[in-house]
Amino acid sequence: MLTLSNMLRATAQCYGTRPAILDADGDQAGNLNWDQYFEQIRKTAGALRRLGLQPGDRFATLCRNCVLHGQLLNAGYWAGVVPVVLNFRLSPAEIAQLLEDAQCDVLMIDNAFLPLLDQSAFARYRERAIVVPVDGSDPCFPRLDDMIALSAPLPGHEAHEDDDAIILYTGGTTGRGKGVRLSHRNVMSNALQLSRVINPDEYDIYLHVSPMFHSTDLKATVVTMFGGGHVYHKEFSVDAVLQSVERHRVSILSLVPTMIVRVLKEGRLDQYDLSALRLVSYGTSPIGEGTLRAAMAAFPHAGFHQCYGLTEASPLLALLDEPAHRRALQDKPELLRAAGRPLPGVDMRFLDDNGQEVPRGEIGEIVVRGPQVSKGYWNRPEDNASAFRDGWFHTGDVGRLDEDGYLYVLDRKKDMVITGGENVYTREVENVLHQHPDVADVAVVGVPDEKFGEALLAAIVLRAGREAPPEQALIEFCRSQLGGFKIPRRYLFVDQFPRTTMGKIRKPEIAQMYLRKAETAAP
Repeated sequence: MLTLSNMLRATAQCYGTRPAILDADGDQAGNLNWDQYFEQIRKTAGALRRLGLQPGDRFATLCRNCVLHGQLLNAGYWAGVVPVVLNFRLSPAEIAQLLEDAQCDVLMIDNAFLPLLDQSAFARYRERAIVVPVDGSDPCFPRLDDMIALSAPLPGHEAHEDDDAIILYTGGTTGRGKGVRLSHRNVMSNALQLSRVINPDEYDIYLHVSPMFHSTDLKATVVTMFGGGHVYHKEFSVDAVLQSVERHRVSILSLVPTMIVRVLKEGRLDQYDLSALRLVSYGTSPIGEGTLRAAMAAFPHAGFHQCYGLTEASPLLALLDEPAHRRALQDKPELLRAAGRPLPGVDMRFLDDNGQEVPRGEIGEIVVRGPQVSKGYWNRPEDNASAFRDGWFHTGDVGRLDEDGYLYVLDRKKDMVITGGENVYTREVENVLHQHPDVADVAVVGVPDEKFGEALLAAIVLRAGREAPPEQALIEFCRSQLGGFKIPRRYLFVDQFPRTTMGKIRKPEIAQMYLRKAETAAP
């Protein structure tokens, strides 16, 4: 049976004496081998039962990364109770909205977020809140670790593959988040698909540095499956990441591009032994080719993977592996802009606006099916009918597949700009402007235009110490690589971009910034 509970049992049986937990943030867990950690998972599952949670029930977690948070998720899998992992970086009103949507019976809350319970929107959870003591506690609320100490290990619940294992809310750039229902089969299948390209073993150590409310963290399942260990950081810090790689011999590191930029900019890389790091995985948003080349030079012992996926895919659909990165450096640099090849078991099609499949190499909406694709959203029948149709998930991304089977993701369908009747995929334009020596980061959006309907605006963050080049110089720079209708004629220079909690640029806000500036400048 492809269930997470069976995986936990098998890992403890096969790798019981191997390290499971290396306690980086000092949250009282210490170092645990898999036998010891499995015992703690079963006792935590026992605590969930004592709270009255039965198979199929849901509980929410509002926690930073820590050992207890990971233990809670595993305990939910073991007990058949569904964790709903919430984004603590949202506003209080947004968090309350998601809690109401998920209809959870218990809230597991990091001590840092306890002040939320004083707000009226959280009143119903004051009597159902359990503190996860990440770096402190509160005597007014019961503590999870105390409950675990008083609980007996729970015999495993015999889950079915299609049972919900976890619910994660999408973190898109617009609209209210949707709760994605991921089954045991979904998560386990993606771990097996990843194992082919990650080649994990019992000596691997995975650093949880991206927040656990994001589906990126599910990639760590493949490390658990093969008996590897885990280190948890409650928040991202460049020095802390480098210290953990050296101290705990971290071998697998998963970062978003903004983190990679900070490591390169702030990290004292020559002061650490980073030789244990064998794999750096990145994704969630585009990365500039120059930044990627700098990162590959900074970590010469590590291979690099680019990952393409969505929460609805548990999370990955395609991967650009180490050989492809090496080939890109040798003689095919355009591969660095690819999302990789589809993972084994993924069926991928490309549809035009009429829902018809386009020929290979042509551009269309990416639609997929596979064992890791969610069965749908929690309590959102209209969204399910729109996104999950005829056995296929419509990603909302636009892309193409080249002759070698590499996927190029060009844009979100809603971000495509139609100017003068021509479709422009903004990522293509961004890739060109990223190559300009003065440009550190760029985002291309559409803004209203009386003549063309929409016009292309390029918002640019300059490299340190550089001055804004003349707009005409940027236009001429683009002209050698882009057709005339794809060249931005409007430019906005900013210090930084508005971003989501996972580093995705909020493009609608950039357009509004430009329009406000234009209104202010108008006579």
